Amino acid sequence: MAASSQRDVSAASSCKVVDSHLHVWASPQQAKEGYSYFPGQEPTLRGDADFLLECMDEAGVDGALVVQPINHMFDHSLVSSVLKKYPSKFIGCCLANPADDGSGIKQLEHLIVQEKYRAVRFNPSLWPSGQKMTNEVGRSLFAKAGELGAPVGIMVMKGIGLYIQEIEELCRDYPETTIILDHMAFCKPPTNNEEEKAFSSFLSLSRFPQCSFPHLKRSISI
Repeated sequence: MAASSQRDVSAASSCKVVDSHLHVWASPQQAKEGYSYFPGQEPTLRGDADFLLECMDEAGVDGALVVQPINHMFDHSLVSSVLKKYPSKFIGCCLANPADDGSGIKQLEHLIVQEKYRAVRFNPSLWPSGQKMTNEVGRSLFAKAGELGAPVGIMVMKGIGLYIQEIEELCRDYPETTIILDHMAFCKPPTNNEEEKAFSSFLSLSRFPQCSFPHLKRSISI
């Protein structure tokens, strides 16, 4: 029993503790020096890399997946600088730019291939008004992510019910692209028929083998 306990302690101490989803943004001074905030998205809390590292050290966290924050919208320069400065601490998830001109497709390839981001976030709220993730640009972004081996994390802040058909369509048409439904698709324990329907639609995505639900169980290697 004692030997078994020692092995368990040894195994636990050799495992990395990784935060699977967090953000960093520029300090006010960094914003003045070139890492400007997107208009209207100025942060109200501290979230610079130095502060993050202090918090990680205090909490015993070894590494993290850094997701491009809305504070800098599609300007990834701040997060890229953090990834380059601390390559053993962080890996990156970029933010898909669904602009009508398709410029986000080239940007996605650059971020994955040149800047070494490992995943991409789709935020359907950022699509042009009246457009869906399944439009021409969205499909091209989704296909490119699969081609580059980058999982697509979909953040459905307004509820999965609004986007379930789009997600299912992308799953069917691009089975080679891995999908991550983070935040449990913003579902909560159902207390009425509407919430039950939303949660059931979320769980139904498990029929697609390329779908993952990281806040249920997810491992990331750094």
